Amino acid sequence: MLAGKPLWQHVAHRIEPQVSGLAVNAEAPLGELPVVKDSVPGLGPLGGILAAMLWAQGQGADRVLTLAVDTPFLPDDLVARLAATGGIAMAETADGLHGTTALWPVHLSADLIQALTQGTRKVTQWAASHPVTRVRFEDAVPPPFFNINTAEDLAKAEAWLA
Repeated sequence: MLAGKPLWQHVAHRIEPQVSGLAVNAEAPLGELPVVKDSVPGLGPLGGILAAMLWAQGQGADRVLTLAVDTPFLPDDLVARLAATGGIAMAETADGLHGTTALWPVHLSADLIQALTQGTRKVTQWAASHPVTRVRFEDAVPPPFFNINTAEDLAKAEAWLA
């Protein structure tokens, strides 16, 4: 919970105006959002990316945005900036690539299935086997891709929202 709301609601509020459809990769329902479960559990973030690609294909989309549910300060122009590129577009800051914050061509789902079958589990490793455009976002306060993993992180986020 952040400022009295679940983290996913903060992320959904930031992203919903930027996309044509929204779903969450989870095991249980989260509010009104469609839940997209991993087709094969235990594959980590790449399994979630695959689930998103397959869901987006079913929606008729050419590309799908993925991001972490614990990143409540995403930029308001995230999708526009990622979409201005071709292929895989991945967010980057001075801290490096944010591998799960990316726009993925859904036609890569067959390649991702093959990579997962061969044991690939690292997002940036699989992505590097394709052209990747790094889209640079400047640091800010709060940091645009700050993810909340600890009680200390939550306290920082609460202070930024105050």
